[in-house]
Amino acid sequence: MAAVSLHSSYNLRLSEVAPILNTCTVQQPRAALSRLHMLLHFVAVSALLYYRISNLVNGSVPLLSWGLITLSELIFSFLWILAQPFRWRPVVRTVAPENLPTDEKLPGVDVFVCTADPKKEPVVEVMNTVLSAMAMDYPPEKLAVYLSDDGGAAVTLYAMKEACVFAESWLPFCRKYGIKTRCPEAFFSSFGEAERDVLESDEFKEEEDKIESKYEVFKRNVEKAAEIEDSVNDDRPPHVEVIYDNKKNAGTMDDRSKLPLLVYVSREKRPSHPHRFKAGALNVLLRVSGVMSNAPYALVLDCDMYCNDPTSAKQAMCFHLDPQLSDSLSLAQFPQIFYNVSKNDIYDGQARSSFKTKYQGMDGQGGTVCAGTGYYIRKKALFCSRYQEDEYLQEPEKNFGSSKKLINSVQALNINYVKEHEMISDSIVVEANKLASCAYEHGTKWGKEIGYSYDCLLESTFTGYLMHCKGWKSVYLYPDRPCFLGCATIDMKDALVQLMKWASGLVQVGFSRFSPLTYGLSRMPLLQSLCYGYFAFSHLISVACVLYGIVPPLCFFYGIPLYPKVTSPWFATFAAVYASSVLQHLYEVVSSGGSMRTMWNEQRIWLIKGVTACLFGCLDVLMKYAGMAKANFRLTNKAVDQEKLEKYEKGKFDFQGAKMFMIPLTMLVLLNLGCFIGGVKGLIAGGNAAEMFGQGLLSLYVLVLSLPILEGLVPKIGK
Repeated sequence: MAAVSLHSSYNLRLSEVAPILNTCTVQQPRAALSRLHMLLHFVAVSALLYYRISNLVNGSVPLLSWGLITLSELIFSFLWILAQPFRWRPVVRTVAPENLPTDEKLPGVDVFVCTADPKKEPVVEVMNTVLSAMAMDYPPEKLAVYLSDDGGAAVTLYAMKEACVFAESWLPFCRKYGIKTRCPEAFFSSFGEAERDVLESDEFKEEEDKIESKYEVFKRNVEKAAEIEDSVNDDRPPHVEVIYDNKKNAGTMDDRSKLPLLVYVSREKRPSHPHRFKAGALNVLLRVSGVMSNAPYALVLDCDMYCNDPTSAKQAMCFHLDPQLSDSLSLAQFPQIFYNVSKNDIYDGQARSSFKTKYQGMDGQGGTVCAGTGYYIRKKALFCSRYQEDEYLQEPEKNFGSSKKLINSVQALNINYVKEHEMISDSIVVEANKLASCAYEHGTKWGKEIGYSYDCLLESTFTGYLMHCKGWKSVYLYPDRPCFLGCATIDMKDALVQLMKWASGLVQVGFSRFSPLTYGLSRMPLLQSLCYGYFAFSHLISVACVLYGIVPPLCFFYGIPLYPKVTSPWFATFAAVYASSVLQHLYEVVSSGGSMRTMWNEQRIWLIKGVTACLFGCLDVLMKYAGMAKANFRLTNKAVDQEKLEKYEKGKFDFQGAKMFMIPLTMLVLLNLGCFIGGVKGLIAGGNAAEMFGQGLLSLYVLVLSLPILEGLVPKIGK
């Protein structure tokens, strides 16, 4: 007889009272307007393609130029079709944490924080993320925080011990005054000013000054240690250390002073063994946490994405403990919002409109994509398919490895009750070090069918995709107060390197045996697979952008018409497609809380990305298939350069250090500028304004978009 699941036990208790834990509402009139727009836009695009292809077949136009421009428009049309499922049924979710069971009935949560290099990921910033996770509004005895240090840096371990000491003062202070901003750096900065003003009193001010003084001492100690030793050790044994075991002080502390379990993990790394980047780190955390705390759920955080709302765990449990969802739910995803992008965006709870629209739209198709951070995942979903929950327990050692303790922990996730972790013994620490060794995964299915997949560098996104293929679902919650806030890179080079990594990984998936349009199509709903298809193939837009950046300007320069005469009815078709696209974008931006300036900025960024990082990402995939390059994880630099920060705050593009990426962009912008000047001269002399009007308008539009790019590329006179 199959074991009764942990979730079935919760479902039985919850169904007796039938509390409403969450709601899901289809966005209207957005859905209806989007469907109407799809129909009209499809008709216009079909007419445009008919015009192109019929003229090519008839042979009445220049074959090369028209063939290339038709290819680019076919790519645009293909990607437009893949994007429409996002708009078919967008949903908005809300939660009711007040209807959750009492704290003693809540399941455990393990928090996974990953860091890799103290130089690129400042240690103080990492510790702020750890402290904010420790201070979450969740029963401390059911919370465990694990830090994976893939750099094996001594300063990170030292900083974690110092953070634990500071947490003994910080957590009681937060609980006493009900503080929401539980990241100390954020609380003591201008971001926490409004909350400090509300709490203003003599008693609060006195305690705040003491805590802030302790925090400054903590920061100085860590920063001083980082100056002495912050090197990364890539040849080392595993090291797992329990920084704080909350069971040792059980019964001797009041509720306000309790701390969660805190564990430092530095897995073994050897030059002769592949370390599998972040996916390998997360799989080690799954194993180590399994023998230490074994919570059924895990929160995964980037090291710079701190907890901004202490109630996020309870909000996520409103989905995971819902009787209607729990049996099929793999993860609850929260949005990625960045505190250094726009203060107004933070306080209004707004993220970039395009991502918000896509995530809410995909949520309505069976589950949104896993973003890599800020998600609460059901561990069991990483170990089995939805419909064969005991599949990998039939041969546990072959799948999970030789550790009996780990196998028992996986089996415990399937049974009626998961026992709370006991005080961690020396033997458990020894076992944890064994689980963090290089050799443990040999001969197992870790990274293949168990845990996070090693088949793609975008480990979380790809693993989430595989979970959807196995029948699991996911949800997307966009709360009024951002639950997690991160630091977006303000350096153009780092931003483009990061985007190139995403583009390369996604395009590689699109052309692999796991392609959403083949593998996914047979394993998940049609519209959901098309959404994944969009993510996999959207970076091919770089090909269309490059063609559009070369062919129309050259044809304008030489007086070769690519578009109908402005007096022709066919010109109205092209105008309708363009106007339809712009109006759709504007509606999505405005309805998401953005402005005309937001839309214009997105247009500029779209142009830059299309012919820089996306293009290099596609070339990277070609080089890998040709055997000229190998998989390489590129860690984004989180350290802030003050000079670049000042330029960023002024809205200026800083291309310093990104010259390689800028080569195609520079060439296209200069080509368009020169061709526009020459084309206008020819237009005046030739008198063929009716035929060349469309190309001239297109070149002018690209030039206007390119003005800030030119400002960033061309050094100022006198410098």
